[in-house]
Amino acid sequence: MDVARGEGGDRGGSVPAEALDRALRLRFSDGELREAALIHRSFAFEQGLGVTNERLEFLGDAVLGIVVTDLAFRRFPQMPEGSLAKLRAAIVNMNSLAEVARELDLGSMILLGKGEEMSGGRDKPSILADAFEAVLGAVYLDLGLDAAREVIQRLFWPRMEAYARGEGARDYKTILQERASQDLRALPEYQLTDEGPAHEKEFTAVVFLAGEPWGTGRGRSKKEAEQQAAREAYGKLSAGAGRRGG
Repeated sequence: MDVARGEGGDRGGSVPAEALDRALRLRFSDGELREAALIHRSFAFEQGLGVTNERLEFLGDAVLGIVVTDLAFRRFPQMPEGSLAKLRAAIVNMNSLAEVARELDLGSMILLGKGEEMSGGRDKPSILADAFEAVLGAVYLDLGLDAAREVIQRLFWPRMEAYARGEGARDYKTILQERASQDLRALPEYQLTDEGPAHEKEFTAVVFLAGEPWGTGRGRSKKEAEQQAAREAYGKLSAGAGRRGG
């Protein structure tokens, strides 16, 4: 099954299989497994293939979760359970995984159908995150848990350290809810609007606290827009703003 090199597929220039090895700093022994991790369902449908990366994604998600959880538990012995859970949620989420995938240039390696290609699928967070998890699943099956752990630790530990220092990506919806409940006795409410064609929608979220708008955010997904709005509102609430953030 050498679809990456053009068998039955029009990719507009194939990526050598070894590109993934170089990006991960390892060498797969099973080339077909490596290739399967890069087959998006849109490509499989167009080419009549019976293999997609979805099962590997399922496995990789579990591998990533246990390694990050184990790493956090061992490296932050004083961190309480609730904080560990927040750290894991901030590190193992679609946007974080998509960022790592971009650093690896994984988007250029994914096998996509023509429709997904034309709609910018190579930079869609959901596709990138799913493919990255599939790659981790393939690493685990082919080379074992130690190899998967080495890759995950190298790519995610700097992010975990940054989070523990108060830097980097955080789950602002959760921390805003906790702060607003404590300070205002109110829970955040989000109002969403969208514009643009179906494959290029941009969402705008406004977060309200006690009926007043406190923050606005924009993004390519509802979640991203809400996180941006929550971040703005949390900043204003932390700074002691008495009323709305508009």
